[in-house]
Amino acid sequence: MRKEILSPQKTEYDAEAEVPHERDVRPRRLSEYIGQEKVKNGLRIFIEAAKTRGESLDHILLYGPPGVGKTTLAYVIAHELNVNIKITSGPILEKIGDLAAILTNLEEREVLFIDEIHRLNRSVEEMLYPALEEYKLDILIGQGPGAKILRIDIPRFTLIGATTRAGLLTSPLRNRFGVTTRLDYYNDQEVVSIIERSAKIMGLEIEADAAMEIARRTRGTPRIANRLLRRIRDYAQVKLQKIVDVPCVVEAFNILDVDENGFDSMDRRLLDTIIDKFGGGPVGIESLATSLSEDKETLEDVYEPYLIQKGYLHRTTRGRMATPLAYEYLKKNQKLGEDTLI
Repeated sequence: MRKEILSPQKTEYDAEAEVPHERDVRPRRLSEYIGQEKVKNGLRIFIEAAKTRGESLDHILLYGPPGVGKTTLAYVIAHELNVNIKITSGPILEKIGDLAAILTNLEEREVLFIDEIHRLNRSVEEMLYPALEEYKLDILIGQGPGAKILRIDIPRFTLIGATTRAGLLTSPLRNRFGVTTRLDYYNDQEVVSIIERSAKIMGLEIEADAAMEIARRTRGTPRIANRLLRRIRDYAQVKLQKIVDVPCVVEAFNILDVDENGFDSMDRRLLDTIIDKFGGGPVGIESLATSLSEDKETLEDVYEPYLIQKGYLHRTTRGRMATPLAYEYLKKNQKLGEDTLI
């Protein structure tokens, strides 16, 4: 069966089309979007200028770690522009016909969001170039010497591309974005604000200290914060806890196997493998992925960035190396494990 090139549930900014919990906690306006202040301030100006001129917003590239709000921000931009948004992803667009079908069905000033845009097929990417610059679509008709190129007009639209690996985008594609902006990890206080907002929407009463306890373990990532909050809500509901306090949060995290640093079992296994199996490194990513039975892209995109940012891991030209902080962390956890057994 042929894969859908557009998400069947998210072809436009329609709150009723989203799954309930995502619809509830996802912000719809820039004023509701917490954090990333510099990014928001710039977008406010660009959006207002485009609306004043009655033009489509310039193409935008959003890059940054997974879960920091790139997709949500695309929805917010579309909502601020009062236009529909169509959603697809780079790996799904396998043929130029897939992209042509989307572009020819866009409406004026509509937003097209392509997630994982760095994974676009090369021929599909090249077809995007005239569409982004001239709002033209070049279609090849026929083959051989008699082949002709038919150039057709398409509506002026805004492409929002999202990627966790901006360095993998080709220069010709990257240069065609008028706005390139990075979304970074959130600080604890910003995550607390997100947790308190989501808790209110969920009808969950939570103490300020408990919200901070959750925030410390979310790796500065709103997606993780909301996911953990839902699991804590489950725990509080089953334990008949009307107000979520710090003991409730700690007990829930013990079940989830997430420690005070926000590390889960894979983080600990990764550090332990580098130290115990490879003498602290350096070790290549392929060898590390094989030892952990994990995809190397997952290690590079999901686990390594946070460990590197927090100083537990070094990425060198020779491979990955554990830092003294990683040794201290594992030693501490080993001692805690021994104390628990006693």
